[in-house]
Amino acid sequence: MITFETMQELNFPPYAFRLKSSENKPLIFDPIRKKFVVLTPEEWVRQHVVKHLLAAYKYPLSLINVEKELKINNTSKRYDGVVFNPDGSIFLIIECKAPKVKITQETFDQIARYNLAVKAEYLMVTNGLNHYYCQMDYEAKKYVFLRDIPVYSL
Repeated sequence: MITFETMQELNFPPYAFRLKSSENKPLIFDPIRKKFVVLTPEEWVRQHVVKHLLAAYKYPLSLINVEKELKINNTSKRYDGVVFNPDGSIFLIIECKAPKVKITQETFDQIARYNLAVKAEYLMVTNGLNHYYCQMDYEAKKYVFLRDIPVYSL
C-alpha cells in the first residue's frame, strides 16, 4: 500500500503539498484540477512537475493542464501535462513516469506519438529523478535534446 511516508524524494526542490487520506488512500491536492486525487508514484512526480513549472519557470497556472484525453489514430490516450502558449497552442508536452520506471527510447516514442496530435514546441520526460528536455525541429522531423526549457515570457 502506498502511504505518504513511502513517497520517494525526487530530484526537484522541496515543495509543500496538501495531502490527506480518504478511505485509507493517500490523496494529494492538484491545483490544476482543483481537487484531491489519489497519490500514486506517477501522480507524485506530476505534482512536483506542476509546482516546478509554477515556481522555477514562472508559467501561469492558467496555462497548465494535466491528464486530458487526446485522440491518436482513433485511439484515446491521456497526456500527463501540457503548458499552453497564450494563443492556445501547446508550448510544452510532459510525460511523467513513476520514479521506479526507467526512461527509455520507448518513453520518447510515446511522447513523440502524443506530440503528433498536439504539435508542442518542447517535450519534457521525467520520472522525478531524471528529467529530459527536447525542442522539436519540425522541418528535420526530429527532436533536439536541451539542458532545460525556457522560463516563461510573453
